[in-house]
Amino acid sequence: MLSNRLRLQAEELRVIRGGKEVLKGITFAVAIGEVYGLLGGNGAGKSTTLLTFLGFLDLAGGNARVNDALVSEDVVAARRSIAYLPESASLYEHLNARENLRYFLGLAGSAGDDESMEAALDRVALPAEARDRRLADYSKGMRQKVAIALAILRNTDTLLLDEPTSGLDPTAIDEFHDLVRTLADDGKTVLMVTHDVYGACQVADRIGLLRDGRLVGEFSAPAGGRIDTEAVHRAFSSREAV
Repeated sequence: MLSNRLRLQAEELRVIRGGKEVLKGITFAVAIGEVYGLLGGNGAGKSTTLLTFLGFLDLAGGNARVNDALVSEDVVAARRSIAYLPESASLYEHLNARENLRYFLGLAGSAGDDESMEAALDRVALPAEARDRRLADYSKGMRQKVAIALAILRNTDTLLLDEPTSGLDPTAIDEFHDLVRTLADDGKTVLMVTHDVYGACQVADRIGLLRDGRLVGEFSAPAGGRIDTEAVHRAFSSREAV
């Protein structure tokens, strides 16, 4: 019996891209209110894993489930439940923050009112004086905040984050992790893929170590604490299974 607290499930996932087996039978699950960090180097299969939950890739074996339903059987429902944040958020640089939110909410069939948009921008701590400026003038961290505000307004159950702190300065990284933690504490499910050992340990409840398409180890945070950075770093640097 599958737990009704699980929002994402990978069951022996196998994916072949360009004639190469990228995922080689990985299994993990992410619960309601949990931040799961999928940690691995370049080419490990991290982004491929996210794309399977979005239904963009055919499976060579196994299953991907969102809210206990097979993605392959109802990809529209799966995507409706997910907000996806790529490494570089695809927002319009000639529009300001509010205009971007209004436009993308309209595409999703949701009419965002001014009050809810301001509340979402407040929550991600985007400075009020920046909200009428074009995104062309934004830092990457500010753009990420607009993208997260959009995810909040869409009110999806699940966030998929692909290298979300790449290129951010240390202060912006800490702010982003605090925001992700707050969203999880409010019941959102977060699957974050990254190669940043320290960042993953800072924010994740659990970390899965992905190497060459295989999940070779998993780490959990102790009650009230964080995952042991040194232990994860040793495993990440090793070529052995954990």
